[in-house]
Amino acid sequence: MRIEERSEELKKLVQDLIQLNNEAPVVVEGRKDERALRAIGLTGTVLRLNKGISVFRTCENISKEHGKVILLSDWDRRGGQLSRKLREGLEANGVQYDENIRAKMATLTKKDIKDVESLHKHLERLEDLTKRQNRKI
Repeated sequence: MRIEERSEELKKLVQDLIQLNNEAPVVVEGRKDERALRAIGLTGTVLRLNKGISVFRTCENISKEHGKVILLSDWDRRGGQLSRKLREGLEANGVQYDENIRAKMATLTKKDIKDVESLHKHLERLEDLTKRQNRKI
């Protein structure tokens, strides 16, 4: 997939995430992830995990206020393990989850970045590369 195509796909995915976030909170690993999502335009609820509470307790807390969440852990090995624990904890507490955005982001960015906190800068780089390529044409 060419840079322009990847950039457009990623932008569309970000717009989908922004829309979904109006209805459901996004669950991320930490503060830097939340900042990156705010920088790309998310205005809805973002729930951070790294607050010294176990994943299962976090899932219990989520179930008290939300019936559905969007999982957006990093797409490295550790993020995959965390995502699995979250799925198990959320299912046990009757909370629906959406992992599609995470899976698509991993596919579109896996050669370049592996975490949510790098997303904003990555989008900027793709935009710059696209502009440069368009100038050469």
